[in-house]
Amino acid sequence: MTAAPEALTSGIPPVPPSGDIAARLEDGALAARALGALGEDYAASWLTERGWSVIDRNWRSRYGELDIVALDPRRRIVFVEVKTRRSMKHGAPQEAVTAAKQTNLRRAGVQWLLEPSHRLAHEGVRFDVITVVVRRDGGPAVHHIPGAF
Repeated sequence: MTAAPEALTSGIPPVPPSGDIAARLEDGALAARALGALGEDYAASWLTERGWSVIDRNWRSRYGELDIVALDPRRRIVFVEVKTRRSMKHGAPQEAVTAAKQTNLRRAGVQWLLEPSHRLAHEGVRFDVITVVVRRDGGPAVHHIPGAF
């Protein structure tokens, strides 16, 4: 038996609209961890506003954490790694998703899929990266990389 996406999302708090989160991202005094958490909130809201269903957040395994697990409009399960930065001076945020990180995310994704409570009808699996770069004017810049690895 497969669970409906609604059943999987019942324990996840609703994501506030991206505009509310964008305003909080502009706080230059945010610590790195808080910035990353808000970036994940922003990415989840951004996906939801585009018709995706967020079915899990910050799921941990021995291989690491899956930032967002979502069901896209085509019913694919998508594991989304989110990278948030204040600037690009140290390179593009997606460069932080190294080969070793990708391997661990794949392993965590397999573990997530093997959990009996995560069974749902779907049309495939994909790993995406979303980068959120906080700009001083115009709100956060989002770059979605479908099938990043």
